[in-house]
Amino acid sequence: MLTPMKTKLNVTHIITALASIALFTSLESCTPSSGGSAEWQQQVQTLPVLTVSSTAATTFKEFSASLEGSKDIEVRAQVDGYIDKIHVDEGAFVKKGQILFKINDQPYVERLNNAKANLAAAKANLANAEINVHKLTPLVENNVVSDIQLRAANAAYEAALASVTQAEALVRSAEIDLGYTTITASADGYIGRILVEPGSLVGASDATPLTVLSEIKEVYAYFSFSEREFLQFIKRFEGNTIQEKISKMPEVELILADNTVYPYKGKVETVAGQFNSSTGAISFRASFPNASGLLRSGNTGRVRMPYAVDSAVIVPQESTFELQDKIFVFALSDSNTVYSAPIKVSDNMKNFYLVESGLKPGDKIVFAGLDRLADGAVIQPEPISLDSLLNL
Repeated sequence: MLTPMKTKLNVTHIITALASIALFTSLESCTPSSGGSAEWQQQVQTLPVLTVSSTAATTFKEFSASLEGSKDIEVRAQVDGYIDKIHVDEGAFVKKGQILFKINDQPYVERLNNAKANLAAAKANLANAEINVHKLTPLVENNVVSDIQLRAANAAYEAALASVTQAEALVRSAEIDLGYTTITASADGYIGRILVEPGSLVGASDATPLTVLSEIKEVYAYFSFSEREFLQFIKRFEGNTIQEKISKMPEVELILADNTVYPYKGKVETVAGQFNSSTGAISFRASFPNASGLLRSGNTGRVRMPYAVDSAVIVPQESTFELQDKIFVFALSDSNTVYSAPIKVSDNMKNFYLVESGLKPGDKIVFAGLDRLADGAVIQPEPISLDSLLNL
């Protein structure tokens, strides 16, 4: 019974030994000869290389902006009374002169009637005083009565005339107050939130307006420059005054809250007279056409401002890497050896950096494959054109 088991064990040992010899032979055949060891240890990579050049560029800066209608008019009551009727709804577009609110006018109708009655009485007194003057004038001329009586009659006439003037003023005031009971739109625009209901008591002293009427044929976007950006603006644009410099600024774009670009460009028009002491920023205002009514007061967005640069050294952002808050590229020496070179970035344009220092026209940098490189690595450069990248 022991004989078969011994036979099986011997066969297993033979198979294992043969496998070991085969593996050793395979490894021996893969070992490089002394003459080819350098090639085996290091394979030269072929990587795309870009020659840095100077070109005209346009960069963009974006500033958070709040939008307001060209006129945001607070609609207020100018007389005290109860709201009888509201003629519009929130968000409605109204024309100049259209009725918005109606205040109960009965007290003002009665006040006007009373003023008219007082005017009629004043006119009757004036007529009576005029009769007395005409009656006494010939008597004084004929020395029938003393001129003192005539002077008294003339004084009474002047007083009656003043009373008529006063009564007429009261009638006009009552008519104005009665007119104020009908509140109309002072401009074309959109109605904001209505803060009263029919039956609400309103008055000229109310702190809160009835609503806000926004005239939005033109919309203002307000955005701010920091002190540094303001000084750059002064240096960048020609002109002897701030307004002259503003007139030289290019048109700007508006980026809406959903990151879409508003189809019409705007123009920067004004700048505030002073910096905000709490934020250290100064406010600018750009105007955008809004005939379609797409923009509304209270919207937010970003103003995108272009800056044209006549000559700039640019590099693709994908050709750079960051290390300890600094930006580097892999530059190429004449011997095709790469080395990391720090660069100072002044701005960006789409997928490119504008280089302030660290590179000059004619320098060569590795375009892609940076993750496979280290200082001192030798590569086989494959030239690519900057123009082909700019046209992408």
